[in-house]
Amino acid sequence: MAGEIALRELERLIADGAQLVEVLPKGDYVKAHLPGAINIPLKELTAERAEVLDRDRPVVVYCFDSL
Repeated sequence: MAGEIALRELERLIADGAQLVEVLPKGDYVKAHLPGAINIPLKELTAERAEVLDRDRPVVVYCFDSL
């Protein structure tokens, strides 16, 4: 299910075991990232890179729009 979620919903999902993935470029991730998030830059998101994720747990993907 794709869509935007509120902070409280994100907190609940993480508390329930969801994985947090930031698809920001590595430089942006290094400058500042959400606690507990792993970084898989969108341009590098392949099946092989996604193997670090647990298929039995939900995934929340974070990105931003600089517009």
